[in-house]
Amino acid sequence: MKKFEGNILFLDRSDINTDEIIPARYLTEIEKTALKPHLLEDLKLDGFDPKKDIEAASMIVTRANFGCGSSREHAPWALEINGIHAVVAVSFARIFRQNMFNCGMAAIELPEDEINTIFNLFSKDQTRMTVHIEKSEMILESKHQTRTTNFRISDFDRALIQTGGWVGYADQHY
Repeated sequence: MKKFEGNILFLDRSDINTDEIIPARYLTEIEKTALKPHLLEDLKLDGFDPKKDIEAASMIVTRANFGCGSSREHAPWALEINGIHAVVAVSFARIFRQNMFNCGMAAIELPEDEINTIFNLFSKDQTRMTVHIEKSEMILESKHQTRTTNFRISDFDRALIQTGGWVGYADQHY
């Protein structure tokens, strides 16, 4: 059973675009490892320091339209090489969302009221999250509380995650 778990990085803003996820000046890189130090380095968000905040995180919870802007596979690659394998948001840009699944990562959409509740209950504390892909369930845990939330995911996207992405899926099915 596939699951992702780790600490959450809360990014309290909508419309975080692919240039903020990985600046365009690094798009000439062909090795994922070259992208690692540059994840979110151009993101302007009060209290956010990419040099220290990303290091401890393996999940992101954010607002609407994450990954908008230019379509580029480098954006999910930059997340992946930094150990971030799941992003939870109200919505994603369509191509970014599919690139996440194609790389074997989870792009989980939740209703805005649920995202608001998660931010209100957990964003001020260090919070761990476990995402159970098979059960379509995520569990958030802080020092003060625990919350279980269900999400929807298509069978095909679930299969992409379980096989590690499009290449693994193709190897198993073609």
